[in-house]
Amino acid sequence: MEDDNKLIAERRAKLAQLRTSAAGPAFPNDFRRDALAGQLHDAYGERSAESLEADPQQVTVGGRVMLKRVMGKASFVTIEDRTGRIQLFLKQDVLGAETYEAFKTFDIGDIVGASGTLFRTRAGELSVKVEKLRLLVKSLRPLPDKWHGLSDTELRYRQRYVDLIMNEDSRTVFRTRSRIVRYLRDFLDALDFLEVETPMLQPIPGGAAARPFATHHNALDMDMYLRIAPELYLKRLVAGGFDRVYEINRNFRNEGLSTQHNPEFTMLELYLAYADYRDLMDWVEKAMRGLAATLHGGAQMKYQGRDYDLDVPFARISVEDAILAHNKDLDPSSLRDATYLRTVCERLGIAVQAHDGAGKMQIEIFEKTVEHTLIDPTFVYAYPAEVSPLSRANDDDPFIVDRFEFFVAGRELANGFSELNDPEEQAARFKAQAARKDKGDEEAMFYDADYVRALEYGMPPTAGLGVGIDRLAMFFTDSPSIRDVILFPHMRPE
Repeated sequence: MEDDNKLIAERRAKLAQLRTSAAGPAFPNDFRRDALAGQLHDAYGERSAESLEADPQQVTVGGRVMLKRVMGKASFVTIEDRTGRIQLFLKQDVLGAETYEAFKTFDIGDIVGASGTLFRTRAGELSVKVEKLRLLVKSLRPLPDKWHGLSDTELRYRQRYVDLIMNEDSRTVFRTRSRIVRYLRDFLDALDFLEVETPMLQPIPGGAAARPFATHHNALDMDMYLRIAPELYLKRLVAGGFDRVYEINRNFRNEGLSTQHNPEFTMLELYLAYADYRDLMDWVEKAMRGLAATLHGGAQMKYQGRDYDLDVPFARISVEDAILAHNKDLDPSSLRDATYLRTVCERLGIAVQAHDGAGKMQIEIFEKTVEHTLIDPTFVYAYPAEVSPLSRANDDDPFIVDRFEFFVAGRELANGFSELNDPEEQAARFKAQAARKDKGDEEAMFYDADYVRALEYGMPPTAGLGVGIDRLAMFFTDSPSIRDVILFPHMRPE
């Protein structure tokens, strides 16, 4: 830290000298580049030294100084822009003694602009023979010599800007994340979906079982909530006649942090009229293969050292069958007996509430004993109605609903179901949720009278899907933590 403070002081002294010089503003904004490093390598990377000399290409480049080698009256500098790196070759007799001497005071991390001609060095590296050089930004803090290891992980998240400067892998992750979102938009747009925007500030938080963030609107003098899901607003739009809608949205849930959870996260939610949950399972499978082909060139890929083949048909299993498959000692005939399941939860160390029914306890057992084992792509369907207040009940078995969750690498990536469009049944489920909230369940839903009113006008049979973009990005970028795929993850104050 003492060395850093000394270097910062030295750089501040250089900046102070720049401010008093007659060379112009210390932070000029009249420089314009006409070429990027990656473009130059793509266009001229195969050109020979003789070809470049016979047909000289004048270019103007700009970027951050990452390497610097001063060798008397000639020097090499490597700068980096958003597309990659390009080497600059500087000579005192070309730049002039004053500019060259000023250059020697430049530091790693400074941002410079340079104009000159392309050539190839004796070592064969495509470079710019600089004729004009300007310091555009004085970097006051030294870049780290090393940016790896457990001790620096938290610093990478806190100072993402430095991580992006130093770490090409991090830049690749976030470019890939952007490609994932673009692919999903293209996928849905091609199917005639309409992208919409719904409120992030809501008078009633709905669409998921989660604890919301609360705030207050001063002008209206009313409490409001950051949305936990856009679901109820999107389904209002389906009732209004938009048969295919989607939103890529930010959601906020006042819950814990982990390698899989961030209080602020990104979801894709879509709603498709005249379809059911089985249609959505097929769509998810198709989209996963399309993403793999787009990002990795095929269906075969690795995640955290394990091979995945997305060409293999995805497994499909019911909640109850999954529980029985991983808990051989359970009595299949008692799987809906609340008294029996309570003893199972006690044995497994699962805390349950007095008002929890068999469906809620089934899911607690599933999450404790099954979820982490679902490594290969798997659809788990037939969820209990008790934990699915917005899903349509199964016609043959009212204990369950027509809902699935999609798992890969032991974590949920998507949640889809046939939507409940019976307004009287929805009102009854909201009342049951309100009763749970009154008994202390902070994740239970509020009663949303306006949404019930929308259903009373009539919503067509509809299937709905939510996809966690962050977890999807984790899988396709081989990232172990959700913080690796969120540019600015939430952290405790320093």
